[in-house]
Amino acid sequence: VAKLCVCDLLVAQCDVNCCCDPDCSAADFSLFTTCSVPIVTGDSRLCSQKAAIYSLDVEANPPERIFKLIDQVNPSVFCIHTANYKQALSFSSPEIPTSENFDQLLQQFGSTSFSAEPDSWNMNTDAQNPSDVNETYRYKYGVPIQTVDTFLRLPSPVVTSWCSDANPAAFLVNQATKCTRSVSVENCGNIQAVSMLFYINSSILAVPKSSQTVNITVRSIVAQSLNGTQTLLNGSDVLRLPMILDELCINIVLGVSYHITYTDTGEIIEAAASFVLGAINKEALSIQQSFEISFTQVNTKPIPLSGNPGYVVGLPVRAGFRPQGYPFPDESLFVPLVLNTNKYSQLTILQSTSSQDCLAAQGARTPVLFGYNVISGCKLRITAAMKCQPLTQTILDLLKGQSFPEYVASFGNSQAQDVLDWVPITHLHTSEQRIYNTFQSSCQIPVSLEIEVKWTKYGSLVNPQARIVNVTAMITTTALKQLPSGRERTIPVTSSVVFTDISSPAEPGYKAWPTINAKLPFDFFFPFV
Repeated sequence: VAKLCVCDLLVAQCDVNCCCDPDCSAADFSLFTTCSVPIVTGDSRLCSQKAAIYSLDVEANPPERIFKLIDQVNPSVFCIHTANYKQALSFSSPEIPTSENFDQLLQQFGSTSFSAEPDSWNMNTDAQNPSDVNETYRYKYGVPIQTVDTFLRLPSPVVTSWCSDANPAAFLVNQATKCTRSVSVENCGNIQAVSMLFYINSSILAVPKSSQTVNITVRSIVAQSLNGTQTLLNGSDVLRLPMILDELCINIVLGVSYHITYTDTGEIIEAAASFVLGAINKEALSIQQSFEISFTQVNTKPIPLSGNPGYVVGLPVRAGFRPQGYPFPDESLFVPLVLNTNKYSQLTILQSTSSQDCLAAQGARTPVLFGYNVISGCKLRITAAMKCQPLTQTILDLLKGQSFPEYVASFGNSQAQDVLDWVPITHLHTSEQRIYNTFQSSCQIPVSLEIEVKWTKYGSLVNPQARIVNVTAMITTTALKQLPSGRERTIPVTSSVVFTDISSPAEPGYKAWPTINAKLPFDFFFPFV
């Protein structure tokens, strides 16, 4: 920094008030009124660096320049300790395409994706890194699933609707794609992407960079006719390759569904594929293929997730309850709600019907979707012949369902065995002041169920995840008295769900926690990856 001088503009001449100009003499400095550049430093993002300080001693006779070289410490908590990549100190000129290097540039940058790192960054991958000797590899969320030759393919459309086989399947990312592939009867046997072998011939690595492999087994094969009729075939262990038969090409892959079983340590232990095979005639120029992949953790039931990890708006709120016998060690903490109306372990409420008759709406439930405020209800016709206790139980079952859950999953991907990922439902009761003259003695019957779900944004500010932190179910009852014989009365029964974001900032007038508005410069990490 002692040799740097940004105000030195004149060649072999002294620039006025430029205290770092090497062309200036002591006589020149005596005529200066100030130093136009009082401090010269290098990269301001470094944690510690040298700084050249320039000033004028006006009390001296004649005035003279004062030069100091000090160690400057960056007070910011975000700073670069060492700039060890020398190539980043200057921009490299891009390579201009010519007739000699065009093929090489096309091979490097002509595909759908390419590496942005220069070749000089590549290290010797054959030499084993000492830090990797004792490292245990495992799959992490979003990492491409590796096979012995490349990665597990999940064809998908890229720019147009045509299939691209370069899309890798990512670990724990459920995907479903559809794309179009060009095919004809004459060459159907030569197109790899319409053959079963293309999707199962490469074994999956149990964990990245390992020699342990998992073969892809065929779980089921469904044959689809030209008119769309599907038939489940026996003998899924038989490999059915495309072949021409009576001017038709049969056994063409129309759909593939992968199912991956993994452990909680990120290891793949099983992989299965289900196929839909079809046929085409000579008029067909293309086919539409569908691909899907799903994941299930070993020793758990395959229940659809509502987010990963945070809830996704519009997906069902997941719920469960403690089994009888807890906390004996041979019992799991939570079990899914295994009911005909709630087979996917979801929180549900009363579903409104066109007739609005409560007694006819029994059993009609609709799932509670995250982020959607809902109100539903029906009308209950009460006669003098109805008994208090049976009527109360009937309405309670109508509002809460056959088996109201005790817990709600805090995240969209909470597993049953993760105790801290489940939030207990708090039950409250309140009574209305209204009194219906129906029963001889006062009878308290439930007339509404109000569910409040409080959630907050969790994790990174850049990509916050929705997390449920509290659930309250409030039953409101009202008093009824006996009606004269032959008379009847209709009362409304309602059910509602409200979602409250408690991570929102406080309203004006309320005391809020102090916040830190810290933000990195947009180019802070340049040129580091």
